[in-house]
Amino acid sequence: MDKLMNNHWFMKIFALLLAIMLYMSVNIEEKESKSGITRNSVGQTDIETVTNVPVVTYYDEENLVVSGVPKTVNVTLEGPASILKPTALQRDFEVYVDLTNFELGTYTVPIKYKNISDKLTVKIQPSTAKVTIQEKVSKDFSVDVDFIHKNKMPDGYSVEEPIVKPNVVSITGAKDVVNRIALVKARVDLDGAVDTVRQESRVTAYDREGKILNVDINPSVVEVTAPIKSPSKSVPLKINRTGTLKKGLSIVKIETVPNEVTIFGPKEKIDPIEFLDGITINLDEITKDTTLEVSVPLPDGIKSVDPPKVKINIQVQEEQKKTFKSLPIHVLGLGDQYEAQFLNPEDGTMDVQVSGAPSVLNSIKPSDIQLYVNANELGVGEHEVEVEVNGPQNIKWNLSKNKIKIRISQRT
Repeated sequence: MDKLMNNHWFMKIFALLLAIMLYMSVNIEEKESKSGITRNSVGQTDIETVTNVPVVTYYDEENLVVSGVPKTVNVTLEGPASILKPTALQRDFEVYVDLTNFELGTYTVPIKYKNISDKLTVKIQPSTAKVTIQEKVSKDFSVDVDFIHKNKMPDGYSVEEPIVKPNVVSITGAKDVVNRIALVKARVDLDGAVDTVRQESRVTAYDREGKILNVDINPSVVEVTAPIKSPSKSVPLKINRTGTLKKGLSIVKIETVPNEVTIFGPKEKIDPIEFLDGITINLDEITKDTTLEVSVPLPDGIKSVDPPKVKINIQVQEEQKKTFKSLPIHVLGLGDQYEAQFLNPEDGTMDVQVSGAPSVLNSIKPSDIQLYVNANELGVGEHEVEVEVNGPQNIKWNLSKNKIKIRISQRT
């Protein structure tokens, strides 16, 4: 024996055999652990416990609802190892509760088993279950939407009426549970939402106290579309003109339909906007009453405008002339320490010939036309200054002279 112990080949083979035995031992323990088996050997009788064994329930699933049956149980087996081990490892037995002959009500029933050898002693934990058998009913419910995180939407944004597809679901469950349903809701998260939100959402049934009810919902998931409304503001349109009307024509009015549009976008973008610019009509092309349809320009940073197009009605008439006599000339921009004297014309008045459409001219009063000179940068002395005119839109005017003479002096 000492010679064998001193033989290095013998020692290598012996060590290899030990390693193989350890590996097999560990591997068998891992397999048993994964299969949910715990073992205890007592004499020549083995005991093993199989955990998390599913429980099958037999009942009229079409018309009844059963509650109270545990989902899984633990099964302890005791008996000869040759029978026990395959039974525990293969788990081809069944644990069940048979309610096929029970009527509506609450019962304490045994949890049974089958397909286990009579030579094994079987203990099930728990061994009984308190079950309730109720009538199964189905009922249709409309789906409401529960918005969460509305306070986390950007300033000025709001959510409009959502669209739910399908908007009605069928709910099946115990009669008394279905009768307790107060709300059926799908939740939609609005955190940071600035555009239309489309979400698939799980449907949940609640009682009056807000508790979730255990029922079957079909379909259990619905599609929710929630339109998001941007901050908005109504603004007018500025209509620019280019070109000249044909000789003898004058504009009665130019109006947009509608006269205001609504712009949508971030609040910080729409707040500074007082009107929309960028629409120009070419008067060279206007020879009669005309209606144009134009696209509304979209400023930078603005999401959309409603309506996107407007109509521009342009009404023209044959031009006529009218003269307003002796309209006063006002001196503007003169400091309180100075005074102005008209030299030419001495009376400080001037005739103005106005051209325009008859309907426009008939509505103009002398007070609607202001003549003025700007003396803001003039000093003491005589000055020749240009006369400027301020009057109603869509008319032209002609002055008897474009410049007048005034004298500026210091008040005494």
